[in-house]
Amino acid sequence: MVRRVDQDRNRFRQIVRGSIRKNLRKFISRGEIAARAGKKKVSIPLPQIQLPRFTFGSNRGGGVGKGEGEAGEPVEGQGEGAGEAGEQSGDHTLEVEVTLEELAKILGDELELPNIEPRGHKQVSADVRRYKSIRRVGPESLRHFKRTYRQALQRQIASGTYDPDNPIVVPEREDRRYRSFQISQEPQSNAVIIYMMDVSGSMGTEQKEMVRITAFWIDTWIRSQYKNLEVRYIVHDATAREVDQHTFFHLKESGGTRISSALELAEGLIEQFYPPEDWNIYPFHFSDGDNWSGGDTAHCIRLLEDRLLPSVNQFSYGQVKSAYGSGQFKVDLDAHFGESPDNLVTAEIPDREGIMDAISEFLGKGR
Repeated sequence: MVRRVDQDRNRFRQIVRGSIRKNLRKFISRGEIAARAGKKKVSIPLPQIQLPRFTFGSNRGGGVGKGEGEAGEPVEGQGEGAGEAGEQSGDHTLEVEVTLEELAKILGDELELPNIEPRGHKQVSADVRRYKSIRRVGPESLRHFKRTYRQALQRQIASGTYDPDNPIVVPEREDRRYRSFQISQEPQSNAVIIYMMDVSGSMGTEQKEMVRITAFWIDTWIRSQYKNLEVRYIVHDATAREVDQHTFFHLKESGGTRISSALELAEGLIEQFYPPEDWNIYPFHFSDGDNWSGGDTAHCIRLLEDRLLPSVNQFSYGQVKSAYGSGQFKVDLDAHFGESPDNLVTAEIPDREGIMDAISEFLGKGR
């Protein structure tokens, strides 16, 4: 029987989940959730509803509109906010902790995201417990009644104490048998996300913040689909290099832009560490669309066609709007590839309000 407190708790979680889903676009655009995320949980600020209370007392004023003063005269005490500090509480915000797994479920429900169908597999150390064996010792909760009865019957028959006319079987301590588990390793689906970002002078702080918010939600969804996820970070201007997460989102460069340098480094990482037959590979590249030259864009297209697209589950390009970026790279990709291949997705991120739509584009194919 479900306890009342459990019913209340489940009802509260449903209310919280509905509130998050209703305000999901606002949370994503403001970056509130991404800024409060921990390793397994995230703290979400939700408005706290204060219920009105009736206070009983004497009605000395004689009713509505019976107080002192003339019509239209301002009520005393409601001026420009001058006066002493009050002692009453103001509006509150309720901090609710939600697991990243729950958050991924909310995102998937709101955007109607299909579950990802893994492609690569690899043997990893995973403790998988299966109750396949029988032991003489164990907790009473795991006692195997059928095996215990059989053992007691065999003992009584062997000792000559079993009476077919009075078939009573009484298990003794040595007759008891218990279920026991065995630990085995099973193949688990592995995935790697390779983030690439243009950090040249045209990519400002706001553009990097949009990329950070987008990457958080991509991580949250893909991590919910795989038991093992690795993340690599590549930054580039005219040259590319691998960095850690903090450097990726805060580095500021002032050089030119050569997008092919990032694609070449990503292709090298895949070749060295992530064989496609074992890994599900998700490269994401973010830029404002400026590239060094049309010749380098042609080189990028060749890299995608010949090396990257045949090896990855999906290659995603997100173009963030910048005051200095031309946005030409996405135009060139769309003109060359069109609707094919299926595992190339491009999306524009004009501002923070466009982040949710870009996420839907990136994750909507379930690859």
